This record gives sequence, structure tokens and C-alpha cells, in this order.
Amino acid sequence: MDLATFKKKFGAVFEHSPWVAEAVFESGGSLLHDAESLSERFESVFLASDPALQLQTLRAHPRLACAIAENDELTADSISEQTGAGLDRCPESEFKAFSQLNDDYSRKFGFPFIIAVRGLTRGEILEVFRKRLKNDPQTEYQAALQQTCRIARMRIEDIVGE
Repeated sequence: MDLATFKKKFGAVFEHSPWVAEAVFESGGSLLHDAESLSERFESVFLASDPALQLQTLRAHPRLACAIAENDELTADSISEQTGAGLDRCPESEFKAFSQLNDDYSRKFGFPFIIAVRGLTRGEILEVFRKRLKNDPQTEYQAALQQTCRIARMRIEDIVGE
């Protein structure tokens, strides 16, 4: 597969960050055909990248629940994932809670809260959100990187499984 095809297929696994797919391709990633190997390569390339690029990728993630109402910033994957977790059906009290938590989190850490929502309920997401808001910046940065990789892994599994 050439670079253009690889980027078209895998360019969105890291939110609005096709640079990751390009770096994976350049590292020989296009020769890998199973989801596990591809996921490992994407993760290692992302985690070994310049922290400024990592932060750019973290900041490219949409806010949870609130972004559903402003879905022009959401990728098709994000819409599907957030909708699957019921974040498009928040009652007003949960919507307000998500809005406040999003604001508090972004103010404290400088990037949006990132969690792989697939398989979680709104209540579980809110619980994790509140817990992680108590983290120190370095702990939370590492948690965000790991969650970003988890989201990418799920997306790669979906693509390879098609």
C-alpha cells in the first residue's frame, strides 16, 4: 500500500493527527497486516514522538458530551463513539455536569479530557472524569496518552476487521 492509501485508511485513528499514520508508514508500518502489530506500531510511534506533537494530538480531541451539540469539530469516529456511550442523550443535569467538568479539566490540564468511551456508560464516564480531575498534571498527561492509544487501537481493530 502506498502512503496516500495508508493515510486514507489509517490517518484518522489518532484524532485529527494524520502525522502519526505518516510516521508509521515511514517506519515500515504498511507491511504489517494484523490489528495487533499495527496497533503496537502506532502506539510506539506516537509515544516516542515529540511531546509538542503529542500535546497537539491531545488538544485535537473534542470535549465529551458538549461536543455532540457542536459536532462540527467531531470526526465520524468520535460521533459514533460518543453516541454509542449515550453522550448524545444526556439529561440536562448530566449535560451541565459534563460541561463543568470539561471546563475545569481543560483549565487545569490544558487539553480536553480523553477516555475511550466504548463500552462505558455515562455514569461510569462521569465517575472516571471526576477521579482523573484530581490527578497531578504529569499523571494526567500520561493517562491521556494511554487513553489516546486505547482509542486508536479500537479504531485500528475496526478498520482491519472490515
